[in-house]
Amino acid sequence: MHEVSLCESTIEIIQKQAQQHSVKRVTGVWLEVGALSCVEESALRFCFDVVCRGTVAEGSQLHIIHKPAQAWCWDCSSEVEITQHEAQCPKCQGFSLRVDSGDTLQIKELEVE
Repeated sequence: MHEVSLCESTIEIIQKQAQQHSVKRVTGVWLEVGALSCVEESALRFCFDVVCRGTVAEGSQLHIIHKPAQAWCWDCSSEVEITQHEAQCPKCQGFSLRVDSGDTLQIKELEVE
């Protein structure tokens, strides 16, 4: 379950930012999750709660922003949205896609006290 290591990395970043800005408590975290990131939302939420214990983010609310993946279709020369690896182009049904984005997990916003 890679969600644990993703959450541990996220908390490390949050704690560093909290320390740099003299934040005592983080009450909300907005994570942008790409459609191709292979992250299971329920596992991410569970791991986040566990990893936050004893940190400045303990008890914080996790907000997940779903980000569609973008790909370039070599067959019809279009930028398209896809939701899974090995997808067909939604415009021409071709399989010659270059994935440009959608496999990331990023902290977008923190709410602090």
